[in-house]
Amino acid sequence: MQITLSRARLQAALFALLAAIAGAGLAVEVLKPILRLKSRSGVVPLLSLSYEQNVPTWYTSCLLFACSLTLAAIAAGARREGGFVKHWWGLAAAFLYISLDEVVEIHEAASSWLDLGGVLYFSWVIPAAVVVAAFAIAYLRFLAHLPRGTRNRFLLSGGIYVTGALALELPLGYWTEQAGSNNLVYALIDFVEESLEMLGVNLFLVSLVDYLCVQGWTIGFSQAAPEAQPARVERPA
Repeated sequence: MQITLSRARLQAALFALLAAIAGAGLAVEVLKPILRLKSRSGVVPLLSLSYEQNVPTWYTSCLLFACSLTLAAIAAGARREGGFVKHWWGLAAAFLYISLDEVVEIHEAASSWLDLGGVLYFSWVIPAAVVVAAFAIAYLRFLAHLPRGTRNRFLLSGGIYVTGALALELPLGYWTEQAGSNNLVYALIDFVEESLEMLGVNLFLVSLVDYLCVQGWTIGFSQAAPEAQPARVERPA
């Protein structure tokens, strides 16, 4: 039996789920002061994009993990003569780490390294920016060898994600220092930040699927008697 997943349906499902989760997160924050919703229990901590260990967090983590698995599939079937197999594996490992970090908040520990204020209130953005810059430099040749459409989609999705994950932490940090985090302005800034992150990951996952389609790759599973064979990744010659 062969199962074929429509790229158009996948994209529609991903963005419908994104709209639902982001919309629900915004709704509970706007309605919180109006309906006097509790901040420590109920729908606010469950759905708000400003909270951790909740529906939006797990959604984003699952998206990142899906990207990691797709990248690993591409790496497993990539031709070695191009010299970029390790780059695909590197991306797979990076997305796996970010997926874990989304849940356990490893990056938050970096804020204790520096005691800064203002836009650098969340000081973890400094080492994160250095890592992102180094990663970008290391992947310049890799990006250059990609088809133009794929490269542009990678850059667009990456730019959106980094804008949300890093750039918007600056105004968010400034506002947090000035007014704290228990207010609507903080929630709105954080809503934009988290929404951009989710949008960027969604676009990247779709671009990976596009890359597989354009390259003519198929991912299949075979069942042979008497023992099952491992999954295989095939690419036409």
